Amino acid sequence: MSTFLTLKKSNCKNCYKCIRHCPVKSIRFSANQAHIVDNECILCGQCFVVCPQDAKQIVSGVEKAKVLLQSKVPVIASIAPSFIANYEGIGIESLRRALKKLGFFDVEETAIGATIVKNEYDKILKEGYSDILISSCCHSVNLLIQKYFPNELKYLANVMSPMQAHCTDIKKRYPNAKTIFVGPCVAKKDEGERYDDIVDCVLTFEELSDWLKEENITLENVVEEKNENSKTRLFPTSGGILKTMACDAEGYNCMAIDGVENCISALKDIENGKISKCFIEMSACVGSCISGPIIEKKHCSHIKDYILVNNYAGKNDFEVQEEDSVFYQKNFAPINVNKMLPSEYEISQILRQMGKTKKSDELNCGSCGYNTCREKAIAIYQGKAEISMCLPYLKEKAESFSDCIVSNTPNGLIVLNEQCEVQQVNDAAKKMLHIRNDSDILGDQIVRILDPVPFLKVLETRVNLKNEKVYLAEYNKYVEQSIIYDSNYHLLICLMRDVTEEVVAKNKKETISKQTVEIADKVVDKQMRIVQEIASLLGETAAETKIALTKLKESIKDE
Repeated sequence: MSTFLTLKKSNCKNCYKCIRHCPVKSIRFSANQAHIVDNECILCGQCFVVCPQDAKQIVSGVEKAKVLLQSKVPVIASIAPSFIANYEGIGIESLRRALKKLGFFDVEETAIGATIVKNEYDKILKEGYSDILISSCCHSVNLLIQKYFPNELKYLANVMSPMQAHCTDIKKRYPNAKTIFVGPCVAKKDEGERYDDIVDCVLTFEELSDWLKEENITLENVVEEKNENSKTRLFPTSGGILKTMACDAEGYNCMAIDGVENCISALKDIENGKISKCFIEMSACVGSCISGPIIEKKHCSHIKDYILVNNYAGKNDFEVQEEDSVFYQKNFAPINVNKMLPSEYEISQILRQMGKTKKSDELNCGSCGYNTCREKAIAIYQGKAEISMCLPYLKEKAESFSDCIVSNTPNGLIVLNEQCEVQQVNDAAKKMLHIRNDSDILGDQIVRILDPVPFLKVLETRVNLKNEKVYLAEYNKYVEQSIIYDSNYHLLICLMRDVTEEVVAKNKKETISKQTVEIADKVVDKQMRIVQEIASLLGETAAETKIALTKLKESIKDE
């Protein structure tokens, strides 16, 4: 299957919204990015609709359409009947004028093909060969049955979709023509490519709108007469197929089901033999085609859109020239999804890695996008999910890790709210501040145990205090205190490191050093005094000797 839904670079990270809304869980996560698993996807477009970052994009067919228009053959557009909901107030004549400016040969309504299809359904029901008959208009429903309920393919009507029936009819009337379908559905792109030589190109309403804007072509509100031969314009509404059918086959119950989840539920009932003798109109979109993914991406107004379609539809059928039923037959083959399934042991081992060792640990909260923890484990085995996608697991792991650090750190930790009320206190802080139990202080003002001034200062200035030495006189302790304000959670976090021993040791060292200096000074002073005394004595002796020698010298000279 070609990729018509792709991922573009965007802020796709840890959201899981697409997998929560994907009815068949055909999304794989790798490196925090979502990737569509093509062979499992049914192209319902829900991931495109719900993505908050617009990370999913639909592959455009505009360039292919432009190439077709450059050819010398007539190109005819088949416009899905939901166009009246997408282009409010714009009728088929307005679209015909606008598209002819683009180069189209003509524009027709897909509802013409819908008339052929609904007639074929009535024929099959009247023949009574099929116990259960499921409409084949919605390609997403067809893919759902082909991929996930292959045993129920025998109940899927082997009739073309309105798009195919109309394009076949166009090519019957214009043998060399090319057809381009325009509608609200991404799945039609796959249907157009999967069945060659019927539809040459498929565009979404959004692509057509962008193309018209690019060419500066405005859709004009052209007044047109009510066409009463247009009953199948009701096809895109919920139950619209049934409203156009005779539904007079004896013994059959006719019902409409929309939404993939509801379709899956009905198919399971059929699989289990709980349903018989009925015709089921199935649509992947809740509200049917007027709520298609390309319409819903713009707006969601089911009631208003239904009224627009209902008022535009006539009371009678389009006039069509039908061929034999064989001409409109369409065969559906099973599509192998190739999902590897783990053993019970492998599932239990994966659950164990997710921290789920017993049944009560399996919360089935759905935060990862999967309905149950077991489904998530299977997806992990298949390489579509990661263990880190489990929110309770991550939360417990983070809490366990942080609790381990908080409980075992030798530093005191006190957490306050903006009212300076104690919210958390660890064992080290309780020991440091002589607090017996958490309940003795939790919820109380910090003033009960510490000076509130530095906390109020940080709260007022939003300037953190770091490694400020404080003497806690009441506890006879010295601490190195840091107060940090967390603006995200509006909390004050106080970290205290007991430095009493360091300060005492430092003070003792300083005292010893001071005493040593004093003793040294005293020794020096004493030594200096001794030196001075010796010097004094030596000076007196030297003077006396000098006098004596001088006298001796003089006496020798006299002789």
